[in-house]
Amino acid sequence: MEPGHAFKPSELIQKEQIIFEDNHLIIINKKPSEIVQGDKTGDMPLSEKVKNYIKQRDQKPGNVFVGVCHRLDRPVSGIVIFAKTSKALSRMNELFRDKTIQKTYWAVVKNKPAKPEAHLVHYMLKNEKTNTSKAFNEPKKDSLKAELSYKLIASISNYHLLEVRLYTGRHHQIRAQLAAIGSPIKGDVKYGFDRTNATPSIHLHSYKAEFIHPVKKEKVTVTCNPPLNDTVWNELYKAIKP
Repeated sequence: MEPGHAFKPSELIQKEQIIFEDNHLIIINKKPSEIVQGDKTGDMPLSEKVKNYIKQRDQKPGNVFVGVCHRLDRPVSGIVIFAKTSKALSRMNELFRDKTIQKTYWAVVKNKPAKPEAHLVHYMLKNEKTNTSKAFNEPKKDSLKAELSYKLIASISNYHLLEVRLYTGRHHQIRAQLAAIGSPIKGDVKYGFDRTNATPSIHLHSYKAEFIHPVKKEKVTVTCNPPLNDTVWNELYKAIKP
């Protein structure tokens, strides 16, 4: 693309989606239904929208580097970290590999868990055909250990908001583990919720990330709000106890 080329709005992130940016990283609040990387649908991924945005904003004539550090399921919203240099990407990959990034999620459930807070350990098996994972209480052949902790932080008449701290990064981990204790996430029919949401989303949001900056070596803490144009998210957000 030549400098000055105007991208369509659908080909760009929105400025207000940017949570953090410097010369090395750009952190985005992903909307539910956006895909992080290209897939078989052919829909434009978030990584390309970030590239286009930087190219247009900074009037860059050449290629823009945007490296994908991790993924977030398509129906999930919240924090996605991209690298703006290859050096930052390789170092961020190390942080994710070494599990030194602390990630906190918010999940909305209809069935209140038996305990207001707990540490869950399951053993997960992925089904490639259905693209789902099942959480078992005991190890199974080829299963992977999955750990998280949750805490109930708000309730409204029909729904409850759990703050989830993730310790491992398994496929559909939060979705499968909460379903295993009888509290599937709102809208997540794949894991036992009774109906889909009106929009292509589930009520799971990547709310907070904490890590040491890969280049500056300073602590970075970022948070972002869930989609507050959604009534349930909005009501639960207002109900969170300070």
